[in-house]
Amino acid sequence: MLKVLKFGGSSMASAAQYAKVKAIVEADETRRVVVVSAAGKRNKEDHKVTDLLYLCHAHMRYGVSCDSVFGMISQRYLEIRDELGLHTDLEAELAKIRTDMEEGRLSEAALASRGEYLSARLMADYLGFAFVDATQWLRFRIDGTVDRDWSYAALRRLAEGQRIVIPGFYGAMADGSIRTFTRGGSDITGALAAAALDADVYENWTDVSGILMADPRIVENPESIPRLTYTELRELSYLGAQVLHEETIFPVAEKNIPLNIRNTNDPAHPGTVILERFDEEESSADERRFITGIAGKKDYAVVSLSKRGLSSEVGAIRKVFEIFEANGLAAEYTPNGIDTFSLVVSGAKLEKVVHIIAAELQEKLAPDDIQVTKDLAIVAAVGRRMVNRPEIPGRIFSALGREGINIRMISQGPREETIILGVDNADFAKAVRVLYNSFVK
Repeated sequence: MLKVLKFGGSSMASAAQYAKVKAIVEADETRRVVVVSAAGKRNKEDHKVTDLLYLCHAHMRYGVSCDSVFGMISQRYLEIRDELGLHTDLEAELAKIRTDMEEGRLSEAALASRGEYLSARLMADYLGFAFVDATQWLRFRIDGTVDRDWSYAALRRLAEGQRIVIPGFYGAMADGSIRTFTRGGSDITGALAAAALDADVYENWTDVSGILMADPRIVENPESIPRLTYTELRELSYLGAQVLHEETIFPVAEKNIPLNIRNTNDPAHPGTVILERFDEEESSADERRFITGIAGKKDYAVVSLSKRGLSSEVGAIRKVFEIFEANGLAAEYTPNGIDTFSLVVSGAKLEKVVHIIAAELQEKLAPDDIQVTKDLAIVAAVGRRMVNRPEIPGRIFSALGREGINIRMISQGPREETIILGVDNADFAKAVRVLYNSFVK
């Protein structure tokens, strides 16, 4: 049995949080590979170390002193080391970083990666694990993708027979230069490590007890989701749920490695377990809860064109997509009727090119009518247990109707796992609360 653990910035924010991490790791001897983020915020007024490192780079680029900012970074890590009674020679590490900055040897990516690097050095010392730098195993190709074959083989060699701590967020190009993932990339590092080592479980430790059924800024104290499929996770993430970096799921999903979202501040909570599929029978409580999660976004727009005979006009839909693509607009959803075709797109992006698109649609398709509807919000009910349940859409529409919420758009894919509803921006939060209260409470 092998478990790979990733701890986010909130779990690395202070010496007290380091102590929680150590207790979690030592509670299970199968937790042998630990991936860490840079130190996060200790409170709302605090700063993430990664943000401070980016600020340092900006100062250096414009010839402005970053002494005070770098001093804040240094103080954070020295305080953690000293409070834990560790002996890591941080002074030498910090001096090297400062010298490399002044002599222009650190790219923006390389400097930004130092938060994870310092966190991992301290955590390896604290746990008594070996430190494995991400540059030793995580290799990027020239196009920015990860060379998984090379990386996986390298990590298997480095991890053999020992317990290790790895910094997240970055790796190296073939020439040794540091490259980072986008923000949240430590999640990807953890997933790649779990896949490389064929882990039995990938535990992603954060500051919430699993993935919540709805946005806590809209629904008060929403329940966490006990079990979730990768498909449901992708749907919720795409539709605005703040869960994980989207690329996180791919390495572990391919090998069907369970992904367990846990709370460092509440380690007794089982969190959310994510798998490609669940073969065991659902519990009776789960069976009553048809909706797995509710998510959504505001500020969409819908462009609809109507033309008699549109459905039988060969190539018409292709022309519509080509026009939108040429103007840099991606279609989020495409609800349509017999002679009506609609595209749901970003309202902000459409605003810049709406007149161009209308003119090109008119020129190339000569529609009878073109309508643009703005200020639309998308609300989605996601759940694998909605499949073959014809009563669920009716219950959703009835619940919203009773509260006077007008449904502007409806879309449901053939898999029946997601029901997409368009409502006015003004009704967005209310719609989310109505669905949550109707199907969860």
